Amino acid sequence: MRLAFPARTAAVLSFRLGGPDGVSVEAAKWAWALGRLGFSVGTVAGEGDADVIVPGLAAGAVVAPALSEVEAAVAGADVVVVENLCSLPLNPAAAAVVAKALAGRRAVLHHHDLPWQRPRFPASAVPPDDPAWIHVTINELSRGELEDRGIVATTIRNAFHPRPPPGRREHTRATLGVAAGERLVVHPTRALARKGVPEAVALAEALGAVYWLLGPAEDGYAPELHKVLGAAKVRVHHGGLAERGLTMADAYAACDAVVFPSSWEGFGNPVLESALYRRPLAVSRYPVAQELAAFGFRWFPADDPAALDAWLRRPAPYLLDHNQARARSRFSLYDLPARLAALFDSAGWRW
Repeated sequence: MRLAFPARTAAVLSFRLGGPDGVSVEAAKWAWALGRLGFSVGTVAGEGDADVIVPGLAAGAVVAPALSEVEAAVAGADVVVVENLCSLPLNPAAAAVVAKALAGRRAVLHHHDLPWQRPRFPASAVPPDDPAWIHVTINELSRGELEDRGIVATTIRNAFHPRPPPGRREHTRATLGVAAGERLVVHPTRALARKGVPEAVALAEALGAVYWLLGPAEDGYAPELHKVLGAAKVRVHHGGLAERGLTMADAYAACDAVVFPSSWEGFGNPVLESALYRRPLAVSRYPVAQELAAFGFRWFPADDPAALDAWLRRPAPYLLDHNQARARSRFSLYDLPARLAALFDSAGWRW
C-alpha cells in the first residue's frame, strides 16, 4: 500500500508510532509542526497507529521489508523524517532497506538515541549517512558524538505545549484510593532496567508515599519488576491510566512529586512535563539531565529524599514558578515549526 501525497508532502517513518513512548510522542509533535509549515503529513511504521503499516519495519521483526515495499510507502513524499529507525539497531535489516530507499532523497534522520549510548549495542554501529540527508539530535551530547564519527548534525530539543491541559487531582486520587493527606509519587515511564524502578521505590518509601509507575514492563524486565514491586514497603500502583479512564494530565495533577531516577535517557520528557505541570521533580544525574539543568531548572536529587521531604513539608511555590517559566520560554512547542523551517533553509531545501 502507498500513501496518497498531494503537493508539498512529508512522511514520518519509524519502528512504531502512535504509542506513549518518547519517540512516538515526539514524532507526533514533528508531524504537527510540519503541518503548520504547510506539509501534508503521512505516517509509516512497523506497528502501532500509522497511515501505512509495514510489519518488517517493527523493532525485532523477523523478516525485513522489501525495498519496493518501503519505496511504495513513501513514494511522492518531498521529505521523509526517519524517527530513530536508522539510529538504534533494533532492526538493522530494516534500517538498511530504509537507507537504500532514501538514498539521494531529502530525508531527516531524527536521532533520539545512538547505539554506543546503550550497553547492549556495539559502539561501532554508526547511523547511515547520505549527502542529501539532514541529521538532527535531541541533545548536544549526541550531536557532538556524531560529529566525532564524521556526521554533522543539528540539535533540536524536544518541545512541549507550554500550557498543557489541567488534570483531575481529586478524581484521580479517589480512583486510586489515595487519601487527602497521603503523599503520591508518580514515576512517568515504561519499566526498563535503566529507568531506576528500585531507586524510585526507595524514594517513595523514604517519603512514606504511594508509588505509581505508569508504563508497562518491556525488554524482558517484567520478572524483575514483579520482584521490586512485590518487595516495596509502600502501596504500589502500576499502570492503569487507560483502564481507569485517566490521562497523563490526571497523573501529574494527582501526584505530589515526580520521580525520575534513570541512568540514561536520550532526553527525558518528564523533566520538562513536571515543570509545566508545576510538580517538584526528583531526578538522577544522567548525562542529558545535566545538560538540561544548564537551562536553570531547580530539581531535587533522586538519591536524597530528605531534601524533597523538607520541601513537601513546607512547599515553596517560587520553585514551581521558576521551573514552569524556564520550560515555557525555552522548550515551547509553538517554536518548533520555525526551528524546522530554519533547518530546511540551512540545507537549501525549497518548496
